[in-house]
Amino acid sequence: MTTAGVVTDGAAEALENHRFSSGDLTLAAHLERPPGGGTGLPGVVICHGFPSGPDGGANSVTTFPELAFRIATEMGWVAMVPYLRGMDGSEGDFSLDGWRDDVVAAVADLRSQPGVDMVWAVGFGSGASLAICAAAVDEEIMGVGALAAPADWSDWAANPRRLLLHARDAGLLTMEGAPPDFGRWSSALREISAERAVESMAPRDLLLVHGTDDEIVPPLDARVLAGQHGSADLRMIAGAGHHLRHDPRAIATLLGWLDRQRRRHA
Repeated sequence: MTTAGVVTDGAAEALENHRFSSGDLTLAAHLERPPGGGTGLPGVVICHGFPSGPDGGANSVTTFPELAFRIATEMGWVAMVPYLRGMDGSEGDFSLDGWRDDVVAAVADLRSQPGVDMVWAVGFGSGASLAICAAAVDEEIMGVGALAAPADWSDWAANPRRLLLHARDAGLLTMEGAPPDFGRWSSALREISAERAVESMAPRDLLLVHGTDDEIVPPLDARVLAGQHGSADLRMIAGAGHHLRHDPRAIATLLGWLDRQRRRHA
């Protein structure tokens, strides 16, 4: 459970308080509603990035329910954190196209929740790029907030077997060996690209937040995405690295953008 905006020691089981379907898979999620409920509420799906390190799949989303709680209680939104396939508590194995489809499914599920009207998507790292790709598929996503988003996954595509090892170390794969159709699994790393998808989501609103000292995703990626979109709100955070979830300036920028989005579309 959450208390005063802080996730308590209920661990993963307490954080997973919702289930939804993505194709034939059942995925876990954390869902927060504003006090008092209501109708005509805005909804936001918060997309986690790719975990790193041993058991990273179980640990990478632990701070996002806290953000969902804050957005729900302080701003009056319904906020959902999906645990994409392969993550702890969710069925399936990681694939990039599967994760994109999971984001689309999460948005559809949130849109179906009682009282929810319009839905936005936000994300961090690879989750930010997947939010853009999902918006290119689902024209009803009102806008996207993307923090530290890579323009593409060319580095993964260059060495898919190394990515496979990383995914296994992070606990995102239950299968032995490579996926049955490794060619299809690896081709998604080349075919799915936020840089190509972002033009399709325009002219819907796009917030791009990036750290000037991001050592994982070059700041140039944010400028490329902004150029392809044409009217994105680009915010460069001076001195910030890649992990913007823990940068108060980045979170304040995101929350301010969400507040303006709600007022604009009220």
